Amino acid sequence: MPSDAQRSHLAFPTKLGFGASGLGTLYRDVSEREAAEVLAEAYATGFRYFDTSPFYGHGLSELRLGSFLRTVPRDSVMVSTKAGRYLVPPYGEKVDYGWWAAPLRLKPVFDYSYDGTMRSLEQSASRVGITDFDLVYMHDVDRFTHGAAFERRFNEAVEGCYRALDDLRKGGFIKAVGVGVNESDVATRFVKACRLDAVMIAGRYTLLDQSALVDLFPAAKASGTHIVAAAVFNSGILAAGPGSAKATYDYGAPPAEIVDKAKRIQALCAAQDAPLQAAAIQFPLRNPIVSAAVLGMSQRGRAEQNMKWSRWPISDALWSSLDELLGIKQEQTA
Repeated sequence: MPSDAQRSHLAFPTKLGFGASGLGTLYRDVSEREAAEVLAEAYATGFRYFDTSPFYGHGLSELRLGSFLRTVPRDSVMVSTKAGRYLVPPYGEKVDYGWWAAPLRLKPVFDYSYDGTMRSLEQSASRVGITDFDLVYMHDVDRFTHGAAFERRFNEAVEGCYRALDDLRKGGFIKAVGVGVNESDVATRFVKACRLDAVMIAGRYTLLDQSALVDLFPAAKASGTHIVAAAVFNSGILAAGPGSAKATYDYGAPPAEIVDKAKRIQALCAAQDAPLQAAAIQFPLRNPIVSAAVLGMSQRGRAEQNMKWSRWPISDALWSSLDELLGIKQEQTA
């Protein structure tokens, strides 16, 4: 457990990070050529933090990111991956590939033990081609992923996965340790149980959901833990717009109250000539505890567009109107 509030030494090179889940063919196939071009465009646009995971395309995302990283200086980028799953040949076993349109035909195995974590990282190093990861997150140790098995997995991760990553950090083989989850209360438990450098929280500090303000942010501030905001579009509704047939919320159909809230936010943005997407990207970064926002990209032109939205001039009047609508008090973002 952290003994003081001195902030982790971790330094993010850019406020925007490139999330490589889409390169693992999340929802749509992505060719090798397109993946390479998307990564090159992101780097040329100014992205210097790249995040991946063994789960993304069952190893495909790490392979593609690794191929690109060998074309740029290692010290010009920050690279994070995740632990908690290793990959094995299915040997005839039927595998549910879920969200992935064209993944590698490998089977993910959950394992948050010490040895399982080491196996996961050894495989990641082989795919990405680097051994000195800047940051490794314990991945998906939450109720969304494990349901009734969550408590067992949480204990396994604290006693096994965290201990392995902490040993690697102490030895100087990785630079920082974090956790990446979908639930704010779970992230808070990890912050209190472990000495973490960063928390990647998905979808819980956005224009539609600020639940991380209640528990995670105070705990992270007290422990000196960086916050990385992911899923700032809540999986799609704030990117496609609430009126779009493609709009999703937390990977499913958006509830009516979420659609209504998104429409009210969109109307406030439109009144100030600000794109909804620009507000969605910039919103989490207004809070000083948020060190970076990671955006998933898998199509040409998205890196440039996201960077443009991140720099879009948004008036204080709009932020005040949004804070009022969302019930956010000034002291919560100080």
